Amino acid sequence: FIYTEHDVRKQTRWGTLIGGGAGVEYYFGYQFAENDLVCEDWRSRDHSWDYCRIALNFFHDNDIPFWNMTNQDELVGNTEHDNSVYCLAASNDTYVVYKPNGGETKLDLSAASGDFGVAWFNPRSGGGLLEGTIGHVTAGSSVSLGSPPSEAKEDWVIVVRRKSN
Repeated sequence: FIYTEHDVRKQTRWGTLIGGGAGVEYYFGYQFAENDLVCEDWRSRDHSWDYCRIALNFFHDNDIPFWNMTNQDELVGNTEHDNSVYCLAASNDTYVVYKPNGGETKLDLSAASGDFGVAWFNPRSGGGLLEGTIGHVTAGSSVSLGSPPSEAKEDWVIVVRRKSN
């Protein structure tokens, strides 16, 4: 199996960040013309650097309090901590859900209270937060986060944040 830049973005970069990791280190491998030993054209990894910048900007530009957050995949039904969906959470405040293959998901807010806004982020191109099919949810149960604004089968980051009173 040969991993693509999209697999690396989905499973390595975002999987690590939303899993609570501090970062990743890459090796180019030995199956490509521009491998670890002979790479002289760093443009061959240009998209990888872009995806890294997009991820870092996401946390900074959206004031995600990652230093107060822990991995809580069980809140999105991922008790096995596999690669299907990830959740980084500061309980009852901010939740960041990552869907590597798109689609709808639910977030268990039964231990939380209040109203939360729901916004979507495109980890492929960056930019601002976008509206999906659901703009807000009320805590107290497991809630649907709706669908992304477009490209439903692509990867998406969902920000669920407590609304201020």
